[in-house]
Amino acid sequence: MKFERLPEEFEDGFDGTLYRQLMRHQAAGVSVVATGEVGSRVGLTATSVASLSDAPPKLLVCVGRATQAHNILCDRGVFSVNFLASEHEELAECFAGRRGIDGEHRFAGGAWDTLVTGAPVLADALSSVDCRLLESHTFSTHSIFIGRVVAGRRREAGEPLIYFRGAYRGLARS
Repeated sequence: MKFERLPEEFEDGFDGTLYRQLMRHQAAGVSVVATGEVGSRVGLTATSVASLSDAPPKLLVCVGRATQAHNILCDRGVFSVNFLASEHEELAECFAGRRGIDGEHRFAGGAWDTLVTGAPVLADALSSVDCRLLESHTFSTHSIFIGRVVAGRRREAGEPLIYFRGAYRGLARS
């Protein structure tokens, strides 16, 4: 096993480019975080999503402050997290901004409805959670949003979409 030694100039800090390269070795599930009403919906692809508590159910999601969805999510106070299946790679690319499509137009690539809060929910996601924003914490370029899960649903079949080493992948079968 080979480990990369860090240059001495990073002793008091850490280079962001190298950090991103290191984090690409952490496999992550892919989700779309969405908010807004039909006609003014926004969303983004996220891999920084984690369960925080099950009593009461809460999760956290990290959202870049420069994204179109950031301030709208703050203002609306509700959001959904839609965990994507392996067949949703194109949708993930669209919501990641890699297709040059913004805002409401990103939602044309899927069937969307709502649960309790009115936040957009992907009809064929592996699972979706509907959240009310409880807290937000701003750190440099991102905010951590903590949501109270108020509703959710899942489908029984399907494989998750995974992001690893800068590419989308599926699960390997043994």
